[in-house]
Amino acid sequence: MKEQLLAKFADVFGDTNGVKVFFAPGRVNLIGEHTDYNGGHVFPCALTIGTYGVARKREDRALRFYSMNFENLGVLESSLDDLKPYKEADWTNYPKGVMWAFEEKGMKIPCGMDILLFGNIPNGSGLSSSASVEVLTGFILRDFFGFDVTNQDLALIGQFSENKFNGVNCGIMDQFAIAMGKKDQAIFLDTATLQFEYAPIKLQNAKLVIACSNKKRGLGDSKYNERRSECEEALAELQKVVKIETLGDLDEATFEANKDAIKSEVRQKRAKHAVYENQRTIHAVEALKKQDIKLFGELMNASHISLRDDYEVTGIELDTLVEEAWKVKGVIGSRMTGAGFGGCTVSIVEDDAIESFIEQVGKAYEAKIGYAADFYVVEAGEGPCVLA
Repeated sequence: MKEQLLAKFADVFGDTNGVKVFFAPGRVNLIGEHTDYNGGHVFPCALTIGTYGVARKREDRALRFYSMNFENLGVLESSLDDLKPYKEADWTNYPKGVMWAFEEKGMKIPCGMDILLFGNIPNGSGLSSSASVEVLTGFILRDFFGFDVTNQDLALIGQFSENKFNGVNCGIMDQFAIAMGKKDQAIFLDTATLQFEYAPIKLQNAKLVIACSNKKRGLGDSKYNERRSECEEALAELQKVVKIETLGDLDEATFEANKDAIKSEVRQKRAKHAVYENQRTIHAVEALKKQDIKLFGELMNASHISLRDDYEVTGIELDTLVEEAWKVKGVIGSRMTGAGFGGCTVSIVEDDAIESFIEQVGKAYEAKIGYAADFYVVEAGEGPCVLA
């Protein structure tokens, strides 16, 4: 892979003098969806697929970007003196946003760069290709210019750039999981406090299988921000009757006792999901620690039903993938993962059922939806690193 990247860099930018090669993973969230901006818990892991970057410093302030995933766009040029989000800047608004965020936080970038990227995360899949690019960019900036920031800082800077530069009101989970990834471990993160612990993913004789619906979605123009504001309104209504900072502070019983303070049925459903999903995530991690994979799978299934019925972010594509998965013998649990409205599902599948799972679910999905899904058998991987 490294040789291909270097050859392409030389082809695009003339030579490979002074370059370094970097990698940042994608992530999948095993359970705890739409809880991260509601002060709840999440349970993601970094993946072994992600974004590769080849970069070098320039002697001027120019920025030149090239993506092997969007070769038709060619080299997109910008400057450190013009870090603004332009529509025509396309995907480069993500790395530019991180550069802007570093400067906003007092870390001045002394010179421009040539950067080539290649991602083997499906674009728009919900496996956090954008957050992967953000963490990768921050990692490159730290490596090149010696900024005094931790990996956790890189996650927070990535979130800040996505919120303030790209206008997507995302929580911290994606960037945190990518920046803090550890092999064969998932991260049990309290998004209200950023306290976290690693939990080993021991699935006995089973693997994680991701199914990509191939329905593209863009977070900024999805209903993501709408869901977030519905939860904020519900929280404000609940705060009039119960002392809480976030929806994540509630357990199910307290929510049920006070839910009538929420004056809209829709907002009640949104808040119910946030509360119940947070509790499911806490129980799921306890189950995993006890090696109760069956219970973990049941909680995954319940998570999907809540995302479908209460949060209404699934859609026919994700529902078809999950409902077909549930029919396959050897599937321990299956749910949508990511923001929804397209993207991916994650399933725990027994080793000897993986082949039939991919065949059965793939065939049923294509018959119903009209185009194919893609499947990836994945493992939990490390956070960002220098490859050369």
